[in-house]
Amino acid sequence: MADLVYPPVVVVIKSFWKYLGLRFTFSGEENIPQEGGAILAMNHVGYLDFAIVGTAVLPKKRYVRFMAKKEIFDNKLAGPLMRGMHHINVDRSNGSASFVAALRALRKGEIVGIFPEGTISTSFEIKGLKSGAVRLAMAAGVPIIPTIVWGSQRVWTKGVKKDLLRNSYPITVAFSEPLYFAKDCDVEEGESQLRSVLVSLLHKVQEVYPDNHQGQRWAPVRLGGTAPAPLNL
Repeated sequence: MADLVYPPVVVVIKSFWKYLGLRFTFSGEENIPQEGGAILAMNHVGYLDFAIVGTAVLPKKRYVRFMAKKEIFDNKLAGPLMRGMHHINVDRSNGSASFVAALRALRKGEIVGIFPEGTISTSFEIKGLKSGAVRLAMAAGVPIIPTIVWGSQRVWTKGVKKDLLRNSYPITVAFSEPLYFAKDCDVEEGESQLRSVLVSLLHKVQEVYPDNHQGQRWAPVRLGGTAPAPLNL
């Protein structure tokens, strides 16, 4: 598909990162396939996660088609941009349409980005996962690449005043080795495996994060932070 909108948007996003002074650390990029379909199953801690993960994939000369809620596509400014970048509209009242659209993109060899938790985790821990990512991987015959982003919640997240001043926050994106699911695999077992990998990778990223989590609103209770405690893990 022709990408006339994505390249100029990337230029704007990169300029925004430069303005904020964010310090990026990307790891596991070798797990992103050079070609062919794949699913990025990402944790969700802030509103900028999709743009940050998309930036991390750019060195592979690939664009990510993110699945995003219908409300973003309905926005007069964001909607045309989302459609122009061939992102995938998720209408929760008609989930089958978005599933088919994502399946079609994967079969065309695209990388599709999914937040399997559904919404931002205000505790900054991995919540329970929805089954869409595993079911898509099974149907399309493509791998899932577990992906963690950390630090983006310091810039803009749910329930906290956003900080769009120049701040030089360290931001980490880590890609794990791909997971493969046979067409006849048990979906619940697949979800459990995916969540286990995401939790493990999140903890590894947090262990080497350069700033102290103790007492910070953007850090989970488990690390001594003051974010809301998770409802269930």
